[in-house]
Amino acid sequence: MAALALAGCAEARAPMGPVVTRPAVLDDALVMADGLRLPLYAWRPEGPPRAVMLALHGMNEYGRSFAEDAAPWFAAAGVALYAYDQRGFGGTAPRGVWPGHETLAQDAITAAGLMRARHPGLPVFMLGESMGGAVLVLASSKAPMADGLVLSAPALRGRASLGWQARWTLDVMVALTPGLALSSSAPLFRPTDNLDAWRRWSRDPQLIKATRVDAVAGLVDLMDAATAALPRFNAPALVLYGAKDELVPPKPIRAALGQLPRGAAQRVAFYPEGHHMLLRDLGGAAVAGDILAWMGDRAAPLPSGADQAAAAWLGAA
Repeated sequence: MAALALAGCAEARAPMGPVVTRPAVLDDALVMADGLRLPLYAWRPEGPPRAVMLALHGMNEYGRSFAEDAAPWFAAAGVALYAYDQRGFGGTAPRGVWPGHETLAQDAITAAGLMRARHPGLPVFMLGESMGGAVLVLASSKAPMADGLVLSAPALRGRASLGWQARWTLDVMVALTPGLALSSSAPLFRPTDNLDAWRRWSRDPQLIKATRVDAVAGLVDLMDAATAALPRFNAPALVLYGAKDELVPPKPIRAALGQLPRGAAQRVAFYPEGHHMLLRDLGGAAVAGDILAWMGDRAAPLPSGADQAAAAWLGAA
């Protein structure tokens, strides 16, 4: 108990501060209205781009997470891929402190506007991986942002899907030891079947490997808010999900899809061999191909047949 008391501290949040400047996009950063710099990464095609994709990373990752796997496929197809470190992650400060879901959503809205200003006349798409997908759902319920959204294994499982024991444990830990950093020497789930990508991911010093209890609670708050926003989610979107995802269970995803407005312009792609990090899987090229095809024609069949697989998966449920 003494050790827990020493590990605990007041619950921490680092939300957006007061407006001090006009948002701007620099070569290496996005500057938000409160002056905070969000490190920016860019992978551009050799010639003029035909479209822009702005990517939002998952929990504890950072913008450069898309470099090794997704970036080459998009650049080769003529798409300029950008990604930034979301607040609390990567090269931002304070690192590891949860900023709040409203701040994350506002950053995404601002970032989308900056990308449109940098590339006038080009279609702008946004890709959200896991936590990033939840941020996009919440942000798009507040303001139109892009010509289309891609939600890869979106973190759409709120408190209700955690079970009473997990909810009770989290609430007690937040009350007693919000600053306690939780880490593990072994992963609790297998995020991908691509072992090389998994090793690169796990060894990257920019990844957060010990997560504060209050940051976990903040992520759950984000998922709750994004789930509540689903009935207002009308943006054109492609939702990607893998049958072997060990982090986001299928039941909450099916429930989330059931909350979308009737007639909404969303499509679902289901990958029977897919894991949580779909673009880093051994089958990631097929996933990227589906995304690129959908960006070109949102009504055309997906090259991999993942849309037909999704229809069968959802029908069986």
